[in-house]
Amino acid sequence: MTRDAGSVRILLVEPFPAEAAAVLSARFDVAVLSDGAASIEDTDIVVCSSLGTVDAALMDRLPRLTAVVNLGVGVDKIDTRHARRCGIGVSNTPGVLDECVADTAVGLLIDTVRQFSAADRFVRAGRWPEGPFPMTRNVSGMRIGIVGLGRIGRAVATRLSAFGCLIAYHNRRPVPDVVYPYVDSLIGLASRSDALIVAASGGPDNTGMIDRDVLQALGANGYLVNIARGRLVDEQALVELLSTGGLAGAGLDVYVDEPNVPEALRSLDNTVLLPHVGSATEETRAAMGELFFDNLRQFVADGTLVTPVVVPRDGATMQPEPSSTGT
Repeated sequence: MTRDAGSVRILLVEPFPAEAAAVLSARFDVAVLSDGAASIEDTDIVVCSSLGTVDAALMDRLPRLTAVVNLGVGVDKIDTRHARRCGIGVSNTPGVLDECVADTAVGLLIDTVRQFSAADRFVRAGRWPEGPFPMTRNVSGMRIGIVGLGRIGRAVATRLSAFGCLIAYHNRRPVPDVVYPYVDSLIGLASRSDALIVAASGGPDNTGMIDRDVLQALGANGYLVNIARGRLVDEQALVELLSTGGLAGAGLDVYVDEPNVPEALRSLDNTVLLPHVGSATEETRAAMGELFFDNLRQFVADGTLVTPVVVPRDGATMQPEPSSTGT
C-alpha cells in the first residue's frame, strides 16, 4: 500500500471510542458511516470496534477496500469469509486482553456462586435485621467446564486451578500439551460440570451452541458464565431455566441484543449482569488501542498486518479465529 497517511481514505464504523476516533481524524481522511456519508466508494480501509458490523454488503459497496482493522478481539460481526474471498485483510487485537477477560470470568463465577451482589442488595435494602442471608456454596473445588480453550480459556483454567477446581474443556478439537481432560460434546461437558464458562469464538458456526439441551445437562445446581458473545447461548432457554429452578444461576457480561438486556433477565435475583466490561480497564484498553494503531500503521506502510485474522491481498488465507471475543 505504501501511501502517505493523509491520502488514505478511512471509513469509521461506529460505535467507536471517541478518543481513538479523534486520533484517526487527525491522521487520516476519515468518513463516518453513521453520519450517512454521501460518498464512501473511495474507502481504502474500514476501521471498527467489536460492536461495529462489517458485512458482505458493506464490503461490496467499497471497490477500493483493502483491509478491515478492528479494535477488539471479536470478529463475529465482520464477514471474514467474504473478506477472504475478496482478498481483504482483517486484523484484531488478540493477546492483550486475555488476562483481563479471564479475571472477569473468575469474578463473575465467584459473584454468581457466592451471591455477593445479591448479598449487597440484601444489606442495602435493610433486610439483615430480618434474619441472615441464605448460605451459598464453595467455588473452591468446583468442577468447571470451559467451552473454548483458547488464550482466554487457558487463562481462566490457570486461575481456577489455583482454587483447586477440576477443569475439563470442549473445543472443536483437543488442544495439545494441556493437562485438562477433553470432552468431545457440550452435553457431556455440561453433565460433568458444576459450572460452565463460555469462552469460545463468536462466529456464525457457534451461534446457539449453548442450547436448551446443554443447559438442562448442566442442571438445577449448575451455573453458567458467559464472557464470549451473547449469541452463543439460547437466551430464552436460559431465562426459562433460571426462572423455574432448572439452573442455579448465571453470570453474564454479554447478551444477544446489546445493550438491550431482557427484562426477564434483569428481574432475576440469581443472575449477575455486567454491561460488557470484560476488557474495560484502562491498562487493557490502552494496550488494545496501541495494537490497533500498530495494525493500521503497518498496513498503510507495507500492506501487511501485525495480527491478521485474514491475510490481505493475493492468496489470503483464514487464520484460526480467536477462541474468545470477550470484548
